[in-house]
Amino acid sequence: MFKRLFGRGQDAPRSEEEAKVEEQQVTQSLEKSRQGIFGQISRMFQTDEPITDALWDELEEALIQGDVGLETTQYLVSRTIDRTNRYGTKRAREARDMLKAEMVRVFQDQVKPPAASTPKPYVILVVGVNGAGKTTLIAKLAHRYKQRFGKRVLLAAGDTFRAAATEQLETWAERAGVPCVSLGQGADSAAVVYKAIDAALEQDAEVLIIDTAGRLQAKLNLMQELEKIRNIIARKLPDAPHEVLLVIDATTGQNGVLQAKAFMKSAGVTDVAVSKMDGTSKGGIAFAIAQDIERPIRYLGTGEKMDDLALFDAQGFVDALFA
Repeated sequence: MFKRLFGRGQDAPRSEEEAKVEEQQVTQSLEKSRQGIFGQISRMFQTDEPITDALWDELEEALIQGDVGLETTQYLVSRTIDRTNRYGTKRAREARDMLKAEMVRVFQDQVKPPAASTPKPYVILVVGVNGAGKTTLIAKLAHRYKQRFGKRVLLAAGDTFRAAATEQLETWAERAGVPCVSLGQGADSAAVVYKAIDAALEQDAEVLIIDTAGRLQAKLNLMQELEKIRNIIARKLPDAPHEVLLVIDATTGQNGVLQAKAFMKSAGVTDVAVSKMDGTSKGGIAFAIAQDIERPIRYLGTGEKMDDLALFDAQGFVDALFA
């Protein structure tokens, strides 16, 4: 598990030890899912009983209960049925690996090739609704880039709307040991970004991570603000932002998918990070995200500590659900 790396940007290949640690993190974070719906699905395919229509109906019901979503569930079930028919599979146990292979395919259909070169500074724009875990994930990313890859990282407190958002990011930046550009609550977020880019260039930063507001209740203003920020970045640094990372809270289920779609057009999302994976018993939300949003999942938030962030690996994730 976790041997293939589809990362882009500043990610470097992981050592065997690092891959093993992340494998354990993901496996532990999916404990609730294994004990719940996916444990039920696993048991359905551990018998030598003949495959029947009732098995497929039961699988469909379980996947929907597991937050996989209706369309993705129908896709998985129909693909698995086609595969079992094609190979003449007769027993439930024999269909288990076929189901897992189709699950992996949902994710791999969205994989993008690594970038040929890495610009400096590499600009990551982080978006998502308030409460999704953006600030914590930014801190984990900063820690990862600095501690694991030795990168010079700079943060930009672009969420100037939410009360205490800038102070929260400054606190996390201090814990991660990286500088943070902030103009305080109520400031023009585009001005923060402008200043942060200048600082990144002056300080020869290799990675610039920008926080943004996530107030969906003011959706039109939010989207206009995101477009303004993107335009500022592009004027200062052509081809940037190089990555627009959408953070989705796994515990919000299908609501998280609906929220994500609100960001797709204006934010120009390139990748997804799923936070709070350890807090849900319905790990199927990851399948719905990959299928409905049609963007690759890049990271999984696996806990509350600074190190609790894992690169997403399709095969490893599915294996962990069925472990």
